[in-house]
Amino acid sequence: MTAWGITGVGAFAPDLVVGNDQIAAELDVDPDWIERYTGIRQRRRTPPAHASSDLAAEAARRALADAGRDIGEIGLIIVGTSTPDELGPSTACRVQALLGVRDIAVLDVGAACAGYLYGLRVARDWLAAESPAACALVIGVEVYTRFLDPRDRATAVLFGDGAGATVVSAVPDGYGIASVTLGADGTLADHVLIPAGGSRLPSSRESVDSGAHHITMDGRAVRGVMEDRFPRLVDQVLDDHELTLDDIDLLVPHQPNPRALQRFAGEIGLPMERVVIIGETLGNIGAASIPSALAEAKRNGRIKPGDRILAIAVGAGMTWGSALLRWAP
Repeated sequence: MTAWGITGVGAFAPDLVVGNDQIAAELDVDPDWIERYTGIRQRRRTPPAHASSDLAAEAARRALADAGRDIGEIGLIIVGTSTPDELGPSTACRVQALLGVRDIAVLDVGAACAGYLYGLRVARDWLAAESPAACALVIGVEVYTRFLDPRDRATAVLFGDGAGATVVSAVPDGYGIASVTLGADGTLADHVLIPAGGSRLPSSRESVDSGAHHITMDGRAVRGVMEDRFPRLVDQVLDDHELTLDDIDLLVPHQPNPRALQRFAGEIGLPMERVVIIGETLGNIGAASIPSALAEAKRNGRIKPGDRILAIAVGAGMTWGSALLRWAP
């Protein structure tokens, strides 16, 4: 059997930095309150001429360069996003065109912050049915700032824009993706959503005037799901692989906010030097969080061959997932 793993990582965030002073002015709050409450100091905003596919394509180019791969070697592109360029076609089709490759399979995955892990599972299973020489691009991207109400304290302080990408291909036995476990509970879908713009509530003057195209979130309910699900995701992986927390070299969670991750690490007894947090300067970038955090950790020398990396995410839907990786040399 062939093992499959991450062989290249890349991330991209727009140049425009939005600090807490600007957010606080819209909300009429103290800028220091935002950092105390969330741990976020700034986030990025996409310029008007760009969309999710533009960010995703740049992250993909960086991942390909990191892997030493040419775009012609890619046989599959998966994009996890909840902020697509348009309702149709898939954002993956737009990324494919920007990368200049044709005649390969491309698709979007809609699992919000867990979208990257959903995409990773699909890519691994697709590769297992293809030639060992094949590669896949798994990308997470969000342009959340287009969908924020600047007066909504629950969302305006948290979300930013960014993209992360990984190349998935064959790795030596004993390395790579050990497991990807996914789940969802659609009865909780109303906890966080963009109500308008789909087939249930199409765009209209009324939907625009009512603000129904903005992200709506019940922060307390979402926090409750994460506080319940995060430790269960960790425990399940450890039990399934007969490991302990000491066997995990890095925990790479999606980035709801740094304060929540610090609390969670403390509750399970994991030192902060073994947790990757990028939300201080990016905010919550949804499906882009995990691949962007992997890219940051590799850039800073925090990932070594043989390291066990546990990635976990909880997203709108509500969706969730975990992945155990053994980093390949």
